[in-house]
Amino acid sequence: MMLRKPRLAQYANGVPGGPLNPLGAAALYLYQGGQDTLFRVHGTNEPWSIGQAVSNGCIRMTNANIVDLFNRVPVGTRVVVI
Repeated sequence: MMLRKPRLAQYANGVPGGPLNPLGAAALYLYQGGQDTLFRVHGTNEPWSIGQAVSNGCIRMTNANIVDLFNRVPVGTRVVVI
């Protein structure tokens, strides 16, 4: 991804939580067979971009919605993306 978007290199070592974090208020990491798929369901620090094709495969939600989902879904819940 950093080859396509060099500006993202600044995030290579992670980003502290907070309002500027591109993953928003929370992130659910998706695993398959015990392996990280590198896909996430997460909030965003750019809520106006919801519904636009600006992601690298993640499912983005408003911060209020991802916090609600995060509080409802236990670790290990099966996720089906259609």
